[in-house]
Amino acid sequence: MSDLSALYARMQELQRQIEHHNELYYQAAAPEITDRAYDDLVNELRELELAYPELASADSPTRKVGGRPSEHFNQVTHLTAMLSLDNTYSEAEVLRFCSRIERHLAGEPYELIVEPKVDGVAISLLYRDLVLVHAATRGDGTTGDDVTRNIRTISSIPQRLPASGPSLLEVRGEIFLPRAVFAQLNENRLEAGEPAFANPRNAAAGSLKQLDPGITAQRGLDCMFYMTGAMEGMRIDDQRQMFQLLQKLGFRTANKFWHAHSPGEALEAVRELDRERHGYAYDTDGAVLKVNSFQQRTQLGATSKAPRWAMAYKYQPEQVETRLRSITVQVGRTGVLTPVAELDPVLVSGSTVSRATLHNEDEIRRKDIRVGDLVIVEKAGEVIPAIVHVLTNARTGNEKTFYMPRACPSCGSEIVKDQVALRCINPSCPAQRRKKIEHFASRSAMDIAGLGEAVVAQLEEAGLVRDVADLYDLQAGQLAVLERMGAKSADNLIQALQASKQQPPWRLLHALGIPHVGSTVARTLIANFHTLQNLQNATTMELETIEDVGPIVAESVRNFFLSDPNRRLLQRLHDAGLQFGEQALEQPHSEASKLAGSTWVITGTLDQPREVYAEKIRFYGGKVTGSVSKNTTHLLAGESPGSKLAKAQKLNVSVISEPEFFAMISEKQN
Repeated sequence: MSDLSALYARMQELQRQIEHHNELYYQAAAPEITDRAYDDLVNELRELELAYPELASADSPTRKVGGRPSEHFNQVTHLTAMLSLDNTYSEAEVLRFCSRIERHLAGEPYELIVEPKVDGVAISLLYRDLVLVHAATRGDGTTGDDVTRNIRTISSIPQRLPASGPSLLEVRGEIFLPRAVFAQLNENRLEAGEPAFANPRNAAAGSLKQLDPGITAQRGLDCMFYMTGAMEGMRIDDQRQMFQLLQKLGFRTANKFWHAHSPGEALEAVRELDRERHGYAYDTDGAVLKVNSFQQRTQLGATSKAPRWAMAYKYQPEQVETRLRSITVQVGRTGVLTPVAELDPVLVSGSTVSRATLHNEDEIRRKDIRVGDLVIVEKAGEVIPAIVHVLTNARTGNEKTFYMPRACPSCGSEIVKDQVALRCINPSCPAQRRKKIEHFASRSAMDIAGLGEAVVAQLEEAGLVRDVADLYDLQAGQLAVLERMGAKSADNLIQALQASKQQPPWRLLHALGIPHVGSTVARTLIANFHTLQNLQNATTMELETIEDVGPIVAESVRNFFLSDPNRRLLQRLHDAGLQFGEQALEQPHSEASKLAGSTWVITGTLDQPREVYAEKIRFYGGKVTGSVSKNTTHLLAGESPGSKLAKAQKLNVSVISEPEFFAMISEKQN
């Protein structure tokens, strides 16, 4: 493989990893890695793209803001984009940030505002004529999920502004769960036999995305506001005035913020905030530095992802000492054995930690971790607990060296070394089966409500389900006898299973858990091969001709479909009535190509979720993209289309309403 080929393969792999972690962070509120580890992936990809721009992908995650909007909520287009912030863990980078500002402003004096970075979920509220119209998550920066009903349950958020307020106001903030509320929430969940939330940020994200506002109302969410977007009927010139206005209108703002007129003052403010923040009632993971003057912000401008006039400095995570009591081993969906440290419970960054992943045996040896050690634990990014190092000076001689098992702890089968990981090679391993079924049922895959970890474990232990195809043979009577299930829950799960049969084939492909095939790759493969049968028969060479499918992905897909057990599983899923894509081939060619050659952007509030329209466009041969460009042929516009409409009109893009769209494809509108 040439050097350029190797670099391209690494860039593709980084992009897949980042998109995977974006899905977990923004959609599932269940991150697998620390903020620092995620930032390292993004920075590596960004540096490679700068060095080799000819290899950079047009849809690289380094050019995107946040995550994709959810399919479970209506969508709202922000009047002004919700950009993300460039961030750093280095004080030297803060100084370089100040130098860039000075250079762009040609030596003109400037002032920085330094404020706490609340570790929560970004939110945008829109008020018209003093009344709250809607609330939306960040989403992809342009379009977010409509969570208005849930936001109305948060008592600290004004439903109506004072008469002195502006006629139109877009205000941005961070939804969070106060530390004390979070502790009580987890205590209640444990008493009820439910799993505890990992941290306040995840709990806030999950609470905000509840389909039932009554559940959100019980969670005790709060909000801190820090920015305005669009505004009419009033003018403010800087961040100081903005804070004053927000407070006057009844919005909660930071306890304290600092003014800095030099790089030295900025660093001192960052350090002082770090000393104070642990006494706050909410989690913070850094400081935000912003140019105070709005006129200077305009001069400095922004990239497609982040403003040049602001930056986030992230603090090094809090570290705490505790005792390592034992090491257990978990078996994952792909058979990988992961050692887990069982710790004396300790409070770290606002929540109790009793377990920490050790990743693999090599890391245990590298850090010389032994059972009985005193260890230093941190939650990097205040999310994932990890052992930083061992206090070797505190050893008594009674500590024990840990060795990974010689056989799978779940099924007793042979394990093999796979690079640095150990893997159980038994495809019928109970632990692997459970994880595969959990992935199959997850929101990003088949989205089967009610089929969580606890239910999957019961089904497997009762011998009712050994693979995902068995799910579609379940009867309500079999489910009703399971612990905490009941007749109604059983009926709901059966209905959810039946509904999942209508999921599009790309979701099924993603749900199968093929290594390196996430939702984006699954979409691409189905778009090119149309049916799972075609994909099953594709050669490695044919797979590699597809954009975004390199040799690693091609080999993984080919190996999966060559497996006889996998082929039998697919046949059973097909016989159960799941969507394999044949419906598209059954249509006359003229029908399936009605939109061939067209490129669409979808915007505004529509009668159905955007993905419904996107799937129809793809079905009829069109392409769907996220932003309007010279290549866009059609804009499907609902209510409140925002800036995309203006750009489309400027580029003479054809703007299509919902009725016009259904007329084009000759379908009745539901």
